[in-house]
Amino acid sequence: MKNFKKDNNFYKAMIAIALPITLQNLIASSVNMLDTLMITSLGKENLAAVGLANQVFFLYAVTIFGIATGSSIFISQFWGKKDTSNIRRIIGLSLTVGSVIGIIFTIATLFIPEHIMRIFSKDSEVVRLGAEYLKIVSFSYIITGISFTYAVASRSIGHAKMPMVVSIISFLTNGVFNYMLIFGKFGFPKLGIKGAAYGTLIARIVEVAFILYSIYSGDGPLAGSIKEMTDWNKDFLKKYFKTTYPVILNEALWSLGNVLYSIAYAKIGTEAAAAVQILNTIQNIFMVMTRGLANACTVMVGNKIGADEEDVAIEYANRFLIMSLILGLVLGMMLFFTSDFILKIFRNLTPELYATSKRLLTVLAMFFFIKVFNGTMIVGVLRGGGDTKFSMLLEMAAVWLVGVPLAFLGATVFKFPVHYVLALVYIEEVIKTIIGIPRIVSKKWVKNVIQDMG
Repeated sequence: MKNFKKDNNFYKAMIAIALPITLQNLIASSVNMLDTLMITSLGKENLAAVGLANQVFFLYAVTIFGIATGSSIFISQFWGKKDTSNIRRIIGLSLTVGSVIGIIFTIATLFIPEHIMRIFSKDSEVVRLGAEYLKIVSFSYIITGISFTYAVASRSIGHAKMPMVVSIISFLTNGVFNYMLIFGKFGFPKLGIKGAAYGTLIARIVEVAFILYSIYSGDGPLAGSIKEMTDWNKDFLKKYFKTTYPVILNEALWSLGNVLYSIAYAKIGTEAAAAVQILNTIQNIFMVMTRGLANACTVMVGNKIGADEEDVAIEYANRFLIMSLILGLVLGMMLFFTSDFILKIFRNLTPELYATSKRLLTVLAMFFFIKVFNGTMIVGVLRGGGDTKFSMLLEMAAVWLVGVPLAFLGATVFKFPVHYVLALVYIEEVIKTIIGIPRIVSKKWVKNVIQDMG
């Protein structure tokens, strides 16, 4: 058995994948933070409206992420065999399924935005502002799905640099157009919350244009023609959906659970909803390194299983889990001790909103290490190993049998303040760890999903 402390190949491969993904996630989270910082100056109703309206995008984006990451299980294992033709077939399936879901979300947010916003808030001003935002940003959904598919596929073959560079371009585009359109700078109209929506839409268009140019300007493994990407047979489709449906269903229901958390928080009040938006923005910044680690784990474990090196895949998984635990503890302590400094970045916060946000960050800091460990275990090890059905059942049980009921009990029955409700929700993370660790130890998660796929 190798000593991975001295295995330079492991660390080189990990850094080559994790670092660009981390930087890309940092940039993407910075876009969200930039939006939040700019919108904060417009008042708590605008902040709550964007936060709640973006729950619709969150539900869509995580579902698309489920499709893309479910497909990446195949892509990473096929890449272990250097099987380009099957990689292109998988990309075609991912784009097709993602586009169908994108059309459904676009139609809903374009034609019934007020009805959607009333699910989240009773505040008429929040509903009005959120509906205005949704009508514009709805046009970015299908575009985002295409970008996600190619970005995740690119990572799965170890080419993580391109999505990172494109994210930098998207970040700069979003920041510039947000500034000009929210506040009416350089001769542009002052559009407020609508300006934020237009900024997002323009950035998504620029993003997909650069991704498609990067993929199709050469003859790389992802540059499939329509014929190559739709060359499926019944057996191929059956094996694809058998592995990916748990991931897609998992992400869709997990994100729906998180949408319900937002509804529960909003029932406490507009201030609670605004504080949660600030919490989510800061959490995304702190999670960037951990997501890079989990994605590197998915790719490297999948590559080794596809190459029939299962013992090495198990060793890689154990190494990633240990690193995730250490990283989670360090980042959790950093979050705890720097929360006051971080909140000072958000200008014009009322004393009440500041205090509520501070309490939420304290709760997050306490549970952060376990969230990071679970992310690597579920997304990195279980999915990377092809054990998609177990990972789905694990997350669904935790979210729907523990987290969601406790959120609504805390918010509506016991009338707890929002930070207590958040602590109740995080009990789901403890459940995931307790059930997930025995599965890791059993090694039953190692599954070669590409066997006999032609």
